Parts: sequence; structure tokens; C-alpha cells
Amino acid sequence: MDKYFPIIGLEIHVELKTKSKMFCFCKNDSQEKRPNANICPICLGYPGTLPTINEEAVKKVLKVGRALHCKIPKISFFERKNYFYPDLPKGYQISQYRAPLCTDGYLEISVSNLKSQNSKFKKIRIRRIHLEEDTARLLHEKNYSLVDFNRAGIPLMELVTEPDLRSAKEARQFGEKFRTLLRYLDVSDADMEKGQMRIEANISLTQNSKLKSQKLGTKVEIKNLNSFRELERAIEFEIERQKEILRSGRKVIQETRGWDDVRGMTFPQREKEEAYDYRYFPEPDLPPLDLGEFLSKIILVLPELPDQKIQRYQREFFISQKEAEILVKDKELSDFFENAAGELEIWMEGENFPQDQKVKLYQTALHLVLSDIKGILGSAKIDPSEMRLTSGNFAKLIILLWNGKITMKVAKDLLERMIFHGGDPTQIIESEKLTQVANLEEIEKIVKEVIFENPKAVEDYKEGKAQAIHFLFGKAMEKTKGKLNPQLLKQILERELKG
Repeated sequence: MDKYFPIIGLEIHVELKTKSKMFCFCKNDSQEKRPNANICPICLGYPGTLPTINEEAVKKVLKVGRALHCKIPKISFFERKNYFYPDLPKGYQISQYRAPLCTDGYLEISVSNLKSQNSKFKKIRIRRIHLEEDTARLLHEKNYSLVDFNRAGIPLMELVTEPDLRSAKEARQFGEKFRTLLRYLDVSDADMEKGQMRIEANISLTQNSKLKSQKLGTKVEIKNLNSFRELERAIEFEIERQKEILRSGRKVIQETRGWDDVRGMTFPQREKEEAYDYRYFPEPDLPPLDLGEFLSKIILVLPELPDQKIQRYQREFFISQKEAEILVKDKELSDFFENAAGELEIWMEGENFPQDQKVKLYQTALHLVLSDIKGILGSAKIDPSEMRLTSGNFAKLIILLWNGKITMKVAKDLLERMIFHGGDPTQIIESEKLTQVANLEEIEKIVKEVIFENPKAVEDYKEGKAQAIHFLFGKAMEKTKGKLNPQLLKQILERELKG
């Protein structure tokens, strides 16, 4: 059977977080519910109106370019991209083609190594990043369509990669990492559910696996993918669809396709346009941009970027690369962890902690953040910024757990309660008498009660069914709401059962 290798490139559109639109002073709010509330003659393309460049939008794109190692030219300019469609009030879109703001950059993605907690890196080249205005929104009814111009003119950044991606998983990872970067730079919330980030994938197949000598196949573009799940599924489907076509001796048609998420398949929309179809020419109403004055300002304001943060977390908190990557994906959650770790660091300095114990303490905090806090927030569908658990109270909870004042069961129960209602864990434990029970006589008494109340489980254990002890362990914990010292409970339970 012939082998085919996928060649994938992405085009990513991102709505920038600015106060006003790209070429006028209307409010930038793509989520406005009232139709045509934030519009003006410039948005609507009235004859005689003149656009004005949004300086903040330019700065935000250049900031992204710097973070992605791009070349930034001294001079850039806008052009008219000509096409006719109801969502384009002027009959053309102000965009960039020949002189984009950023070129020749890259973003590294990690290639997982199953045998290691660390990953190898792969550079995905970025061809260009340019700035343009967004189009209006079309609302299709049964027999007619409506046009809402609130979105028309919103600053839209477009990033185009080179065809360096080789799988749907790599494409998804690139998209997720790019979104994380956008949020760290505070240039966009990049909320895909709200349409603030939209992805298009270009896919072709080749029979040559050697990247430097490959002959690309016919390219198909999948438009407007609005989630990373859709991106991954659409690419996987399209790869298989093209393989079937080629294996049957037919030719892949160069076209634009949509994605039907319900049926899990792509469908044809129109033949793919080329650049010359748009008849680009310089925008006569806007002067060329001298970018020199922007660059020195942008270099000074770049924050710590995700990759830098991952490396620092590995050094400072002794966590693996994979753990750091998962944590850093969510900026608010990683900031929460770091603030709590800072509180723990102060406490450990006073206690003269040895290095190996520091590692264990940070791991305990990390486990609770990534497993429990992240899980609770995900189930409740709320952001870390909405929880009432503070980093200081979380650090107190870790210290109480570490010192044996409470069990892990109690800690996890308290964690969920504090996420929604807040509170100081020390006060809650004292008021509700949740301190861990480590008294031998009290544990022995509870164990004997459990053994007496559950003769069937005791009989099963004595017949060699080892799992029965877990049942009895759970019953003992249930009686005390998880307050028993687990190590002592296990020892006493085994002793009593064998005796």
C-alpha cells in the first residue's frame, strides 16, 4: 500500500484586545448583543470617510512578533484586498500582503518522549504575521440573511505558518501553545467559543518523507475551526479522505472545505482563491508605517514568556518539564501555584527544610493544583480568578497536611469548600474538629467496631481476598469523616484481622 505523509500549515486569526476598532474610534466589542450598536460611517464604508490606524493594535502585533523571534521591517504598509461579499461593507478589506508587520519567526512545540518526563522540541516556522480589519457577521434565517456590523473593523491579527506540521496532534499543540502566548502577552483573550481566535488548516499529502526534498501535493484548506478539538478531528478526517482519493487513482482538488462537527467530516465550499484573485494594491488613504519608533518600546515591555516560565519552574520548584508545561498553560492557575509556593518557601526557611523534603512539599502542592483544583474548576466551569480560595490559605492547608494535622481526605474536602466559599483552613479545622486522629486507643476502638459490623468482609479477607481490607479501611474512614491517620489505621486493621 502506498504511504502518504501529511504536510500541514495553519492560518490563525486573532481578535486583538484594544479599546477601539482598527481604523475608527468605535468600541471594540465583538460580544455586543445589540445589532449594529458600535458602528460609524467608517465601519460602514461610506464614501468620503477616511480611516485612522490604531496604534495600540500595531504595538500588540509587534509584541507578538518579538515573542516569536520574527524579523520586523523598518517600513510596513496596508493594502486593499478586493472581493465582494455581504459581510464586507466597502467592497474591499484593509489588510496587508506584500509588507506584513512580522516575518520569518518560529514557535517551538514539544515532541513527547514516553520514556522521559522531558520532551524534545521542534521549531514550527512562521511565515508572516499581519494586521487587518475583521468583517461583519452574517446571521442566516430561513429565507433571508441579516448583517451585524458590530464586528466589522475590529483589529484582526493573522498568523501564517510554514507547512512544518506533520500531524493533527502537532497542529493542535501549536494552536494551544500560541493561545497561551497570546494570553501571557495580554494581546487577546483568544476565547475560541466567542470567536476571538479562529483557525484554518491547509493540508496536503506527499509520498516523500524527507522534509528537505519533498514535493507537496494539492492543498486543501479547512475554514473556520472554532476549537482545538475541531482542529484535530478535521485534520485527521481530511488526511484520510485525501489518502482514499489518491489510492483510488483520482486527483485531490484544490478547494476550500468546511467542517461538520456533528457528522465528523469536511464538506466542499468553493475553489481555493489565490493572492492575484484579490487584486491587492496599496491603501491610498493610509500612510506607510515607520516601525522604528515602536520597536524600542516593545522590547522593554515583554513579560516573562511561557517557555521561560517553564524553565524557571523546573529550576525553582523541582518539577518535570511535562508538569511545568501543563501548569503554565493556564496563566492564572500557574500564578496561583507560584504565589502559594512563595508562601511555602518562607515557611520552609524558618523550619530549615532539607532539599529532598522541599521537593516533596512542592510536589504535594503541585498535585493538589493540577489534579484537584483544576478538576473542581473544570467541573464547575469557572475560571481560577472566580474561586475564593487564596494562595495564602492554600499554602496554610498544605502546611497543615504536611504536619499531620489533617489527612489527605480532609484536605481535599476542605479544598473544594474553600474554592467556593473561602475561609482560613486553620479556623475551619478548629471549629469543626477535623484534626487528624492519631491516638492508638481511639483507632483500635473504631477498628474493632468496623470488624464487628462487617463480618462478611472479615471472612472474605481471611479466605484470601485481599481487597476486602480496602473495604474495611473505607468504612473506618467513613465513621470518622476521613480523620484517622491512614498509616496507623492500616497497621492496626491488619493486626486485628490477623489476630
